[in-house]
Amino acid sequence: MSATQNQVPVPHSRTAPHVPSGGASPDPSPTPPAPARISRIVSALTLAAVGGTLVAPGAAPPAHAAPAVANKALKVAASKQGAPYQWGAMGPYRFDCSGLTLYSYKRAGKKLPRTAQAQYNKTRRVAKSDRRKGDLVFFHGNGGVYHVGIYAGNNRIWHSPKTGSWVKLDRIWSKSVSYGRVR
Repeated sequence: MSATQNQVPVPHSRTAPHVPSGGASPDPSPTPPAPARISRIVSALTLAAVGGTLVAPGAAPPAHAAPAVANKALKVAASKQGAPYQWGAMGPYRFDCSGLTLYSYKRAGKKLPRTAQAQYNKTRRVAKSDRRKGDLVFFHGNGGVYHVGIYAGNNRIWHSPKTGSWVKLDRIWSKSVSYGRVR
């Protein structure tokens, strides 16, 4: 499509209506839109034609809007506060770390593999600066991923840490972490 096919005629003045030849007065139709408004309309139509997304003024852009699934998984994990840790447990009353993330996302409508390492392999890497609530936080050691929790914001996670403990909200205690987004 050439540039000339996309052009929209822009009136030269909003206050001087076109007077047809012969001196007849113009019809009492509304004033044509201002050039800036036409530009916004053309931009919106162009976005719609190529499959773009419009965001209302004041709304969060799609890249920063928290997905419903991640929010629901986070709420499910938080609702399990105080549930005891049990190695290999996947809920609904006892959990190990990956059992809690698996259970939370399953209740939110997403399927995750069973272990922390397999969950790491299944998720999309996210930079620390791009992490958001509901992302998974993976803790790394010499043998790979050894722990996982659900990011709750403010450098905190919901997790089921170890024998003798329970599901709780804790600060991220290590710098050897990475973030994964459930797809």
